[in-house]
Order: sequence, then structure tokens, then C-alpha cells
Amino acid sequence: MKELEYPFDNGYIMKKKRSLRRALLADGTNDTRIKKKIAVLGGSTTADIVAVLDLFLLDCGVECEFYQSEYGQYWQDAVFPNEELTSFAPDFIFVHTSIRNLAFTPNPRMSAQETERGFENEVKRFSQMWDSLVERFHCPVIQNNFELPFFRLMGNSEASDFRGRVNFVNRMNLAFAQAAQERSYLYINDINWLSAMYGLEKWSAPEYWYMYKYSLNINAIPELAYQTAAIIKSLLGKNKKALAVDLDNTMWGGIVGDDGAENLEIGQETAEAMAFYEWQSYVKSLKDIGVVLTVCSKNEEENALAGLRHPEGAVSPEDFTVIKANWLPKDKNISDTAQELNILPEAIVFADDNPAERDIVRSRLGGVKVPEIGSVTDYIRVLDRSEFFEVTSLSEDDLKRGEMYKANAERAKAQAEFESYGDYLKSLEMKAEIGDFKPVYIQRITQLTNKTNQFNLTARRYTPAEMEEVFRSDRYIRLYGKLEDRFGDNGVVSVIIGEIRGDTLEIILWLMSCRVLKRDMELAMLDCLVKSAKKRGIRRLNGIYIPTAKNKMVKDFYGALGFANVCVNSEGVSVWELDIQNYADKNTVIDIMED
Repeated sequence: MKELEYPFDNGYIMKKKRSLRRALLADGTNDTRIKKKIAVLGGSTTADIVAVLDLFLLDCGVECEFYQSEYGQYWQDAVFPNEELTSFAPDFIFVHTSIRNLAFTPNPRMSAQETERGFENEVKRFSQMWDSLVERFHCPVIQNNFELPFFRLMGNSEASDFRGRVNFVNRMNLAFAQAAQERSYLYINDINWLSAMYGLEKWSAPEYWYMYKYSLNINAIPELAYQTAAIIKSLLGKNKKALAVDLDNTMWGGIVGDDGAENLEIGQETAEAMAFYEWQSYVKSLKDIGVVLTVCSKNEEENALAGLRHPEGAVSPEDFTVIKANWLPKDKNISDTAQELNILPEAIVFADDNPAERDIVRSRLGGVKVPEIGSVTDYIRVLDRSEFFEVTSLSEDDLKRGEMYKANAERAKAQAEFESYGDYLKSLEMKAEIGDFKPVYIQRITQLTNKTNQFNLTARRYTPAEMEEVFRSDRYIRLYGKLEDRFGDNGVVSVIIGEIRGDTLEIILWLMSCRVLKRDMELAMLDCLVKSAKKRGIRRLNGIYIPTAKNKMVKDFYGALGFANVCVNSEGVSVWELDIQNYADKNTVIDIMED
């Protein structure tokens, strides 16, 4: 459910939690949901925490029954016999405590011995609780650590003085971490980090404690519930296994096929380059927790590899188990990747800067998680906070997972079937503005001729003066194309220049930005070109393809549009012809607004 994906709206979830639950229960997945019981032992009010935790678990296919302790009775329920809890027989136990549940806190009048004794007693109290729970219920125990105090009586000395509460909380958190290392059933829910991330002052919000006995701001409950759910999902094997990343403007700034690998924004020279470098470093580090890295990019493979080998980058081609750099729809590439890895598509997370590509994958492969990653400075935050790869254990096999999947990928031969991509294109509600050049667009059109390499049939370049000459001459038929959809305006993305020679139009330039490939914009441009040509008495179109190192993707472009091949020379230059007298429009998914 979109409303429950990070970054989510905390206030909306709190207000709509009942209707969200009804929608989740009515989604038709009842037969496939995992059924579990969770006991929530609270040192403060837990009703809303349970309600929101239920939502996040339902959203990932886990339907839960909950037991809640009476207010403040967490320790008693854990240590003493409780018939109701015993008969409930939980699969998971969540101990929701906070700094307000510490039985001991130091003060400036205490001696070092008194403080140490209080610390040891607190650790023993919680240890007794954990050991009692596992002895009785033999299930995982999830325990909050402690947020920092929202005031500092001793100022900065709170962190270093043995009498400081900040110092004491830090020691308790370290003791909890050590306890988790010693107890295989114990998992720490790190509210110390979560409260810092949220903002300690906002998190603590004493008014909610005074009025409702909530140990945290009610509006922060979705953050706590989401993080708790991540631990449970991980323990149930619902982590994602692989990350599929786009390349251009996702792993680096720029388009490698157009700009060249040497001109990409990556490294330490600019703010943008540094942001992409840190993002690449983060992606690479995911291998260290067993995440399989893959590439899903609309690109020529050699260009993709050149970008991945950038000397200032943090990743290399060897970091990726599968590299899909081609011109197939990305949902197909992800399906093929899943098949090669022998995993389900829903085990994959897809990161792409392009909202249209994200929506295509999300709509065609519903199980694949597609975070709204925003701008490059948000990439790490959004992916990390989405908790797709929560670690509850880390074995040697986990560390070798990439190598194992790479071996499986080499064995895989089957390909996923692609269906009804055209229906999705229609859902984008695309609109194109296509017409003769306008003065306002001349600069952009000239820029495209000098920047676009991959979808450029002749790779012809124009200076501003040359473009002005084309613009003012009657010898040419000129078309620019702007494309927008329900995600926004892509601007001028396609240019055609044809030179009139009698009743034939020689297409001397046809280019299109890579960001709108596979959107049928080329069909819309051709339809409008034919219409403009007929108005000028043209009977046929001649197209020429001049191969370059970067435009191999359009080698068969004219043939795919129905042009007949006239000839090909020894250098691969090919000439194509299309009789337009009985031409029928080809575009069916883009609404044309002709100039």
C-alpha cells in the first residue's frame, strides 16, 4: 500500500489507521497471509502502537493477533505466571519500554559506587525478564533500548560524568547490545537512533506522557511501528534480496551514452559529484550485508560498463551480479533478472530517478518495491529508512550471497514473458506538442544536436548559426517534439530535420532524448512528419543511418518503422525509403497537439 511506504505521512496514518486496515484486509490476500501472534509488553500506553504495527505487518502479508499487557505491567507479565499470556502462546514478544521505565537513574549527589550498583541492578532486572520470557515462550524477544533524556541537568558533563543521566543511558544501551550478542533470541529495537533521527525534543514531547502516558510523541508512533515491523519481517524471511539500480542520473550525474564516461558527475570535484560518490559507496556497502546488486538501465552495455568503470566512482562492474543494459522495458529486465537469480520479482528493490520508469515497474510488477528516491541527496536516506534489508543475522553465506546468485544467473536461460506494455503507455496520459521550430526552442534544439549520441541516426552536429540558417530556410521540413505525461513535462525531447529534394524528403537529422525511449514518441514524430511532408507535395521519405560508436541502438530503427532498406555500404551506412502516399498513422498512445 502506497500510504505505508517510506517516506510516509505520520499524521495521515494516525488519522486513517482504521480505514487503512479495512483496505488491507479486503485486498484479497487472506489465503496467502502469514498468521502470527505478538505479545506487546508495555511500560507505557501501547494501543496506538499496536494498531499501527498491525498495519505495517498486514502490508507485507503478515496478519497478527495481539496481546497487550496492562499499563506498566511489562515486567510482571514477563517474570510471573500469567494464564492469559501463557494461553496466548506468542510467536513474538515486543517489550516496549523507554527511559521512563528505568527503575534507577543517577543524580549528582551519588557516589561512583552507588551509581555502579544501580547500573548493575538495572541490567540484572532486564536480563531476568528476557531469560524468563524465553524460558516460558521460546520465541524471539524484541526489546527497545533507551532514548536520551530530553534535558541535561549537568549540561555537557552529562555525557562524561558517571553521575550524568546521558552517561547512564549510553551505558545501558551498550549493556543491551552486549546482551543481544549473548542471547540469540534477543533483538534490540534501536529507539536511541530513531529518536535522534526524529528529533529528540519532538520525540519526547512530555505533554503526551502527562496526558496519555505515551512515552513518545503520538505522531512519532508510525516511525516506531515501522522500525519494529522491519525486525519482525526480517525474522520471517521477508527481507528483500536484491537491489536493481538504474544508471544515468541515478548512479552518476549525466547520460553516459551522450556525455561520455569522462564527463559524468561522480567523484570529489563538485557537490553533485560527491553526492553521487557517497550514494555509490552506500550501494556497494550493501554487498557486505548480503544484498545482491544488479543493474537495470536503458543503455548500450558498453556505455554502461564504461560508466561503471569511471576512475572516480566507488563501484565497478564486478560489484554487480547481473547487468541489464539494453533497450527492453525495465519491468521485463527485472523479471529476467529475477529468473536468472532464481528469486521472485518481489525480492527486488528498484531504484531509478525517473518517476515514469518507477511507475511502469510498480504497475507491472506489483511485488517489486520501488522507493520514491527524490534527488540524489535523498537517495541514501530513502533507501536506508525504507528498511528493505533489515539485518537480524549475518552469516558467512550471507556475505557470499552475491557470488552464489551470480553462479545461479549463469545457469538461468529462461526469459520472463512480457505482456501489454501498450496498455500502460496509454495510462501515462501522454501529450506531445509537435511542430515547426520556434525561436524560443532554438537553443535547446541546438543543444540536443550536440549532446544526443545514442538515439541520433546521423550524429550530425549544428552550431547556433547553422541552426538559425536551417530555421529560416524553406528547403527544410523541421519538427521539434515536446512530451509530457501525468508525471510532468519532459521538455523538447525529439528533433527531425528533412531536406526537400523534389518529391522526396531526405531526413538528415533525427534524434531523441534517451529519457523518453520506449514511449512511442518516435511514432508520433513520424506521423507528424508524414503529414507535414504531404502538405509540401512529398511522396516519399528517405532516411539514412550512419553508425557511430554510440548509436548502435538505432541501427534497425527505420526498418522497425516500415522503411524499406535500399542499400548498405561497407562501412555500415544504410539508406531507407518509405512511400507515404498510403501511410497510416502508427501512434496510438500519445495525444498530439500540433503547432
